[in-house]
Amino acid sequence: MDFQIALLLGQDGIVNGAVYGLMALALVLVFSVTRVIFIPQGEFVAFGALTMVMLQAGRTPATLWLLLAMGAAAGVLDGASAVRKRQFARLGRVLGWNLAYPLLLWLALAGLPLARLPMLAQIVLALAVVVPMGPLIYRLVYQPIASASVLILLITSMAVHVTMAGLGLLFFGAEGQRTPPFSEARFSVNAVMQISGQSLWVVLASLALIGALYVFFERSLYGKVLKATAFNRVGARLMGFSPVLAGRLTFFLAALIGGLSGILIAPMTTIYYDTGFLIALKGFVGAIIGGLASYPVAAAGALVVGLLEAFASFWASTYKEVIVFTLIIPVLLWRSLKSHHMEDEE
Repeated sequence: MDFQIALLLGQDGIVNGAVYGLMALALVLVFSVTRVIFIPQGEFVAFGALTMVMLQAGRTPATLWLLLAMGAAAGVLDGASAVRKRQFARLGRVLGWNLAYPLLLWLALAGLPLARLPMLAQIVLALAVVVPMGPLIYRLVYQPIASASVLILLITSMAVHVTMAGLGLLFFGAEGQRTPPFSEARFSVNAVMQISGQSLWVVLASLALIGALYVFFERSLYGKVLKATAFNRVGARLMGFSPVLAGRLTFFLAALIGGLSGILIAPMTTIYYDTGFLIALKGFVGAIIGGLASYPVAAAGALVVGLLEAFASFWASTYKEVIVFTLIIPVLLWRSLKSHHMEDEE
């Protein structure tokens, strides 16, 4: 391996590590607030990218029908609860978010020339379809069992992952798809290495999203509510913070991170209906390095995963996945020796 090859591998590792870092942050966020190991995080990556593909082809995305079905189910559940409690103002909000929003989005998509829209508008529409699925999944699946043990929540996450993967196959088929790059530009660094504009988009967008999340958690009221809930769920509940609101907001952010990540990487790699699962697993390795608690350590761990994968693909491409996932073993051993056993929170 010469210096130029090392630079190219390092570039690939940084780009991949940026995406894995976003996955790791989303997984840490969801677990710290709701105790859910969110295995379906990767499905939002595939759904975001493939929804974008369908919009660029001028077709109404199949994920919109899933959004309509989930919204109708949540509207029935929350609407019936509001009627029983005579909370008619809340009933209007429930019907607006769960039923009116998907229907208006469907009318907008049916009337717009989707294939001729600017790419930014297509990205916004793709996120508008995919991101609301996050809080809806929390409402329909996790909210009724929010007090269950971590093991039960993990088993539920596996069931949600299998269901979403099956729906992805139904919606998008087994063939992989790509989207056009955001930029065709290429930048030369000392005539040794070239950096594509799409790689810069991925890294810069990831840094911008991480910065936005930092500002959100440090400056906004809702961000502080999530931090309080992550630090002490019982204490946050006693102070009047709604665990339901915290859970839905957390899943909204996780879906946003997943959907945007899929849109960012779709021009660089072929996306299949199940591609996101492996991406989320590598993000999970970074999250484990951070102990499913530390955001900076999780992001740094994900960057290590990306670099290790890039260099392993050069030295032993057949075993690169084995090498990456083996990294989790010494981390778990070290953490098991340094930490004390704690019973699951009641």
